[in-house]
Amino acid sequence: MMVRKIRKNNGGVKITGIWIILMVVFISELFLYTWCRVNCIGVGYDISKETKKQQELIALQTNLKIELASLKSPERIAKIAKDQLGLIVPSKGQTIIIP
Repeated sequence: MMVRKIRKNNGGVKITGIWIILMVVFISELFLYTWCRVNCIGVGYDISKETKKQQELIALQTNLKIELASLKSPERIAKIAKDQLGLIVPSKGQTIIIP
């Protein structure tokens, strides 16, 4: 009678387990890379949009500065004072110098 030894194939189970762990790590890294890349592209779009908005606001500010300068011009103020308010330049006798 021959005695047979029954071998357990533990080596195959260990290799399969290692492959599964490696695949899980690889897929996790792939998902992490994809998530980071999508967020990076989204931030790039946000920066581009805000840069365009900043340029529009700078143009608006420039236009408002020009309008303010035209509204403050002495010629315009003198014309409004004369035409709409009926003001005139005072004569020499009407001015009083306060010490």
